[in-house]
Amino acid sequence: MTQTHTTVRAVNHLTTRWAAQAVDGTRGTVLTAAGVWPLLALLADGADGPARDELAEALGIPAEDAAGAARELLAELAGVRGLSTATGLWAAADLPLEAGWSAKLPPGTRGTLTGDLEADTRTLDGWAADRTGGLIERMPVTLQDDTRLVLASALALTLKWAEPFREFPGGPSEGPWAGRALRQLSRTTSSLDPVRVAQGPTGPVTALEVTGAGDMDVDVHLVLGDPAAPAAEVLAAGIAAVSGSLPSVAGDALPDGSPGPGLAIATVEAFSPQPQLSVSTVAFSLSAEHDLLEDATLFGLLTATDAARGHFPGISRDGLAIASARQSAMARFHAAGFEAAAVTAIAARPGGAARPVSHRVRRAVVRFDRPFGFLAVHRACGLVLAAGWVTDPEPAARPRPGAAGPLPPPPFPGVRPPAPPSR
Repeated sequence: MTQTHTTVRAVNHLTTRWAAQAVDGTRGTVLTAAGVWPLLALLADGADGPARDELAEALGIPAEDAAGAARELLAELAGVRGLSTATGLWAAADLPLEAGWSAKLPPGTRGTLTGDLEADTRTLDGWAADRTGGLIERMPVTLQDDTRLVLASALALTLKWAEPFREFPGGPSEGPWAGRALRQLSRTTSSLDPVRVAQGPTGPVTALEVTGAGDMDVDVHLVLGDPAAPAAEVLAAGIAAVSGSLPSVAGDALPDGSPGPGLAIATVEAFSPQPQLSVSTVAFSLSAEHDLLEDATLFGLLTATDAARGHFPGISRDGLAIASARQSAMARFHAAGFEAAAVTAIAARPGGAARPVSHRVRRAVVRFDRPFGFLAVHRACGLVLAAGWVTDPEPAARPRPGAAGPLPPPPFPGVRPPAPPSR
């Protein structure tokens, strides 16, 4: 990607600040600031007064640079393999749009709000479903009689793993998920590099990179902190580590022992000379609805919601104020890959992976067997495309009556089996 590091840092910073508000550790969630930021930037370009200042502060860049940065970001995202993006604008037929602002809009859908709420809702819902491949079925905002303009973005990510997991029913023996039958995932690979440990403000954080297939440009990182560490702080440290702003140590350089949460490293006897990274995690599926106006200050929309006057003269000479700003998001992690999607919409109203043992190798085992975070990250530049927290993994399928019991966990390959008991 060629967009400036400034824009990537700005989007990641919004992700961190949003996660601080939305991720409390008590429930799972998923969010994507990469879907919100471009819309705020387009609004900032057409805003004036305090609304413009607040939007610029939320964006982390000057308002006069916002539209160009949004266009560049969206254009580059369009080239990311595995990711599809779209923008849409619908305006009332009699709403005059400023030519200068319209000319700066990224390529995308342009439509008209007819005033028929049912028909317009079907159109917008159809756009959301089509642009996300059915992962998000409806536009998150509800049209009202006085809706004059809707500005929306859609993002859909579909990944296959470079090395898939094996799935089996099971569950941890301790911790908050003990005793639950879950869809457990396991794999062993021959490098310790994908696991890293960073020191965050509230303690160490273990980050595991699950790499997308070779024809994909995105990877998913699972992040785990100490049990008592606040979820938002763990996720913030993970964002800083994967984006390079927080130093981290790769598995090959970590000492034997327990150098990070959920991580154990030892030197063991094995059939092969390669190191071994054994991963145990769980399948999960999440969805979330976010009302951005519940924290309007975070998103720079506080003043812009005041309908007593118009705040966007650069968009239209008719006064406009923000009536609704929402995001629908989902994420799904399983043995073969990962999917995530989000649709964000802002509506305006009037206002003003038996030979002899012959090698000793380093073996790392990392287990995500209690609540953890995840980040979908563009490999080349560190832009966080989706972030979330997992508290409720997917349950294992119930066996059919008369069927054989659940399979045991698959053994980690390449490790010397335990010796039989002596007689």
